[in-house]
Amino acid sequence: MARVRFAVASGKRRKKVLKKAKGQFGGRSKLYRTAKESVAKGMYYSYRDRKQKKRAMRRLWIARINAAAKEGNLSYSKFLNGLKKAKVALDRKTLAHLAVVDKKGFEKLMELARGKQVKS
Repeated sequence: MARVRFAVASGKRRKKVLKKAKGQFGGRSKLYRTAKESVAKGMYYSYRDRKQKKRAMRRLWIARINAAAKEGNLSYSKFLNGLKKAKVALDRKTLAHLAVVDKKGFEKLMELARGKQVKS
């Protein structure tokens, strides 16, 4: 029995890897062996960076909330603690959006966090 070198299955497998390697430089997109290594590394990076993106966004939201709270002479931690005591359940993404887009709404939240009554 002879060994099969150019079977349909292995051809499909190689084609799949080379398709994922499109856009790579030089042999990384043309040669199967280097393309396979490049794709494996790229897949690892994409998996890792999906997690890091979440961390980076959270850091950005916290920085924005902190900056907006400092304008109202309130620290980030006191602001969030005040909101928690006032039973306001807003996540950091929403708070950061309010801090950038709706300054008046954020100021009302700061008054809530300080413990003052807000007039609607």
